[in-house]
Amino acid sequence: MLHLDTPTDTDTGATRTLVLPTRRRRPKTRAASVSRPGRAPRSVTAVKWIVLAVAILLAVLPVLYMVAMSFKSPDDILSTRILPTRLAVENWVSAFQNWPILTYLRNSLGTGLVAVAVSLLISVPANYAIARLRVGGERVLGFIVSAYVAPPVVAIIPLFVLVRTAGLMDSVVGLGIVQGLLLTPVAVWLLDGFFRAIPREIDEAAQIDGCGPLRALWKVILPLVAPGLVAVSIIVFILVYNDFLIPLLLTQSAESQTLPVGISLMQGGREVMFGQTAAASLAGLLPVYLLALLLQKWLIGGLTQGSVK
Repeated sequence: MLHLDTPTDTDTGATRTLVLPTRRRRPKTRAASVSRPGRAPRSVTAVKWIVLAVAILLAVLPVLYMVAMSFKSPDDILSTRILPTRLAVENWVSAFQNWPILTYLRNSLGTGLVAVAVSLLISVPANYAIARLRVGGERVLGFIVSAYVAPPVVAIIPLFVLVRTAGLMDSVVGLGIVQGLLLTPVAVWLLDGFFRAIPREIDEAAQIDGCGPLRALWKVILPLVAPGLVAVSIIVFILVYNDFLIPLLLTQSAESQTLPVGISLMQGGREVMFGQTAAASLAGLLPVYLLALLLQKWLIGGLTQGSVK
């Protein structure tokens, strides 16, 4: 407290004292030294970056090793060196000269596009009927997805007979139709969350405006589930692009064989051409990486939207 003396009062002779309050400093609490809310401590941030760096390294390491393998000479491959002593560009030249890599790529891309079209043509109306029109009950989705549980090898002989009877043997279109039918359960399962996330009031508003089921699906529902359609299309395309068993069964000539089958045939008389195989594999990875890079926002947005109901 601060005491100030004032002059004496002439009437009473008493001395008045003026007392002024002083500000006391608040003691620093432990919470003041804590970092702001919403900001993680530096140790936690460092651990996150380390985990992220390790994950990226594990994901990129096989691709980097394949790049190094594509530029290795036969001597470097036999010596098990990690990095090549010289850049053997002849692996890339020999791969494209001795094998129809571009034809394999064209067949893989065509098969993937046909399969995506077939799977969406079936899965979109099926999901609309199950999720919006409530056709078949709740167990229909489980029955459809259960068709994908069985391994494809059990259906090889029936598929072979059906495709040969239909005249689609050794054909990119026939291979794409078969792949699309086989992956339709996957597309139905992935699209179910997108269709169920749409509020029911939208269907009622469309009916009030005079829209029938088909028009409501085309004009109202499809624009809302467009990110999901893109995400499912990318997933189905990648599954078809990487498949090996079905193309090996249904194709015999280089005019219809896909890239995985073509790479499996890249063997010499008594040795495997590791450098040329790595070069062809990298050429096959490039379209998929570009597709995922260009449609990254659609893929992530579609998957996150479908996870919220």
